[in-house]
Amino acid sequence: MTLPLQDPQLAVDAEGQPSTRSGFFRTVLRERKAAVVGLSIIGFFVVLSIVAPYISPYSITQQTCAVYAPPSGVHWLGCDDGGIDMLSLLMQGGRISLVVGFAATLVAMIIGGGVGILSGYFSGWIDVGLMRITDYLLVIPDLVLMIVIADVWGASLFHVIIVIGILEWTSTARIIRAQVMSVRERVYVKRTRAMGASNARIIWKHILPQVGPLLIANTVLTIAIAIYLETALAFLGLEDPTVTTWGTILENAFQRTAISSGAWWAIVPAGLVIAAVIVGCFLFGQAVEDALNPRLKAANLSVRRWRLRPLVGRGPDAI
Repeated sequence: MTLPLQDPQLAVDAEGQPSTRSGFFRTVLRERKAAVVGLSIIGFFVVLSIVAPYISPYSITQQTCAVYAPPSGVHWLGCDDGGIDMLSLLMQGGRISLVVGFAATLVAMIIGGGVGILSGYFSGWIDVGLMRITDYLLVIPDLVLMIVIADVWGASLFHVIIVIGILEWTSTARIIRAQVMSVRERVYVKRTRAMGASNARIIWKHILPQVGPLLIANTVLTIAIAIYLETALAFLGLEDPTVTTWGTILENAFQRTAISSGAWWAIVPAGLVIAAVIVGCFLFGQAVEDALNPRLKAANLSVRRWRLRPLVGRGPDAI
């Protein structure tokens, strides 16, 4: 009889206890190049945003060159409509964009993870009630509702974080719920429950460690969505105009005739760094998610290179 496929990182040992997962992320980084590339991109921009105030070549509050000065040896990415160095703007603007993206994702992870665990573990009326709320928010166009809420609440970074966080937890909740419903039926969980362990202890000691990597993978993917939505809201003028983010850089460039002036350097670099961060989050999050999916380990489902094989009875050089 063929045993069902199972991810070794999610397997249990012979005595029914969860297997160790201390080296899970090291294994993912060692076996999947996409994870290394994605994590390198994320790490680069995080470190750059931390040290930006100390290594920025120019101030972002004082004019240092002509309006829309083109890229040169002095100003590598040119200047914007106020004569501010674009490289310095991108380096320091990334700090706020990343803070908003990570903070909004943290809110979404806490809400989505909590709803998913409670719904999947307890089932019954708790599951029905939480999933109906999730389904209701899931079908609402996120960006449209965010525009309405942000406009009503006012332009503020805190409002942007809250709006993104409370609207982006739905997909996380459904994914975690499905995994928790599978984990709660495993032998070691039933044995722990039979021994009199409380629900809180089972969730903390057995459920949460099993769904943790999946929650992290989905969180990284949500960071990309949060940064994109922050940029969209800032571009639409629904973010604090007194702070510098990648979104406000794009907004100012479009409002101040950068396109008609031919100043592509005021738009393209900001768009490229936003795309790079989103791609990095997607690569790392997707690699972790694929590593947690045992179906992708099946020979008939894994990605392989197509190659021509020699005919039976003939050598490799036969035509």
